[in-house]
Amino acid sequence: MATILISGANRGIGLELARQFAADGWEVIGTARRPEAADALRATGAEVLPLEVTDPASIAALVHSLNGRPIDVLIANAGIAINLEAKPAEVTKDEFLKVVGTNTFGPLALATALKPNLLAGEKRIVTAMSSLMSSIEANDWGKQYSYRASKTGLNAVWRALTLEWEPEGLTCVLLRPGFVATEMTGGQGLAVEESVAGMKRVVEGLTPADAGRIIGYDGLDVPW
Repeated sequence: MATILISGANRGIGLELARQFAADGWEVIGTARRPEAADALRATGAEVLPLEVTDPASIAALVHSLNGRPIDVLIANAGIAINLEAKPAEVTKDEFLKVVGTNTFGPLALATALKPNLLAGEKRIVTAMSSLMSSIEANDWGKQYSYRASKTGLNAVWRALTLEWEPEGLTCVLLRPGFVATEMTGGQGLAVEESVAGMKRVVEGLTPADAGRIIGYDGLDVPW
């Protein structure tokens, strides 16, 4: 049975990822900042572990609790967005750094800490959540300054991971869920079930030849 670890799995896309992978027979480890309140995640059959991706001590505690357990697939899904409609002068340093800390540093820190577990797995797939907002080429309407920066930075980080880890047999890929109807989007957009079903197909079809790609739920690559 393949094992997948999904961060930020207590709601939205992360919760649906846990639900669909668990329903298909995967062993799912889902993390949440407040596991005591993650009843919906626990109801999927997932093992629930605490994690705050911006806290090195929390990441270390997660690694300790896993005790070397092999992980086949990591989906670094935990992410935030703050004040997406802010004008340039309204973007604060604290908010900007909080978004980048969660969306860019968080996946890197988590993947690095779990590298031994991933090397011990069979599939050795390391993924995180990018976005069309990460694309400089596709930015034709502005706004979303901190969120865009965090996801563009994530693209650069994952490219570097690909170059360093591919020779060790780890396949680093970024996923694009699309504009999904979740709390982050105010319930607007694509049904979460459809987005996740598409990403699940992508993950299950990944091979080492896909290393370095940014792949949408629809199977299409995201332009840089």
